[in-house]
Amino acid sequence: MSTRHTGIGMTSQRTRARMVERLRQLGIKDEVVLAALNAIPRHIFIEEALSSRAYEEISLPIGFGQTISNPYIVARMSELLRAGGELHKVLEIGTGCGYQAAVLSRIAKEVYSVERIAPLLAKARVSLRELRLPNVRLKHADGCMGLPEAGPFDGIIMAAAATHVPPELLQQLAEGGRMILPIGSAEQRLRLIERTADGLVETDLEPVKFVPLMQGVS
Repeated sequence: MSTRHTGIGMTSQRTRARMVERLRQLGIKDEVVLAALNAIPRHIFIEEALSSRAYEEISLPIGFGQTISNPYIVARMSELLRAGGELHKVLEIGTGCGYQAAVLSRIAKEVYSVERIAPLLAKARVSLRELRLPNVRLKHADGCMGLPEAGPFDGIIMAAAATHVPPELLQQLAEGGRMILPIGSAEQRLRLIERTADGLVETDLEPVKFVPLMQGVS
């Protein structure tokens, strides 16, 4: 394993363990999710100049006007998606640097992730390839459309804020499935959508701050 993976100083396994302990103190209870964050080296998804800050409770720029979410949000959304049960097929909207997809690879059997910005997706591919994650599939596509050819999904997670829930994504949510996404523009909140036998159940959760969801590809 390269030193880029194992890290020294601020990118070491010990630093990762401290991050996980902090997430426990912030209220993350799902041990499967915590183990996933402990296993994935967050610093390899961040520019080297910022890697010493990889395990701090902050979001960081990853280029192209995008950010990597802070560890708590990654853990919180993953915990909400899992809901203490098994995840089979998950769709992520907004691959970004690939970190959330890597975390999802440890808690779901199959992970599909779409990204609209081609150069960002290319960088994510390089980082994910280093970790050799056979259950992650990436696609350059418009996230608003989802990935109908691979659906339905028992989990959908969105890493950009929408003003409304894209109907195409709802159509790809399996019965019993859960979708987690930020909703809003100036003020955003996390929303949990569950598809039950009787229809959709929506729950608004805590305030969050994400980049806006954009249509099309670039």
